[in-house]
Amino acid sequence: MTPWLKPFVFLALCVYICVCGEADEEAPVNIGAEKYKIEGRVIRPDASLVSPPEWFANTKVLTNNGQLGFLREDGSFVINNVPSGSYVVHVMNPTFMYDPLRVDINQKGKIRARAVNHIQPSNVVQMPHPLRMKAVTTYRYFIQREQWRITDLLMNPMVLMTVLPLALMMILPRLNDPETRKEMEMQMPKMETPEFSEIMTSLFGGSSTSQSQGCGQQKIRSRQNKRKDK
Repeated sequence: MTPWLKPFVFLALCVYICVCGEADEEAPVNIGAEKYKIEGRVIRPDASLVSPPEWFANTKVLTNNGQLGFLREDGSFVINNVPSGSYVVHVMNPTFMYDPLRVDINQKGKIRARAVNHIQPSNVVQMPHPLRMKAVTTYRYFIQREQWRITDLLMNPMVLMTVLPLALMMILPRLNDPETRKEMEMQMPKMETPEFSEIMTSLFGGSSTSQSQGCGQQKIRSRQNKRKDK
């Protein structure tokens, strides 16, 4: 190192030491802050689904701030040295999915737990503490392959385009047969549908026809009474 660079290097070191010392003095030190612990238990799945050693090796309990909890043999865990605040406890496992839980710790050390609901945050569901976390479902990394079904073949457009014309070719000649037509007419009851003119006359001329019918009936009755008197 050249002699003329030594004063500049010494000055730079002095400035760096002063800046680091001021930063350490300004950093807040929470030595007297109260620390709490979050307790709970993770329910282990059935042994037929996963072996206990594999489940313990792949399962971790941690909060959103990075505090880590280690599982015991019975599935219980403790997260120590947690200051007051709000935390979300997650159970991480590559095979099984667990619902996270929110834990609120006030300054007096009172712990409250509730379910995490991102869709309706106002809908609060209280959970017990110590926590009790159970697997909801399993992760599906692959889509299950669809199985072949006979309906897939029948509903195929190419099959429909081939089968329907053949069916029409076989059915239409039978419909033209007079005997087949008579059988169909006998089996299907005839429904007499009124014409449009009859419907209109019944709607607009219903009152007049009813009055004329009433007058005709009265005339017939009067004639019958005259004959009886004679």
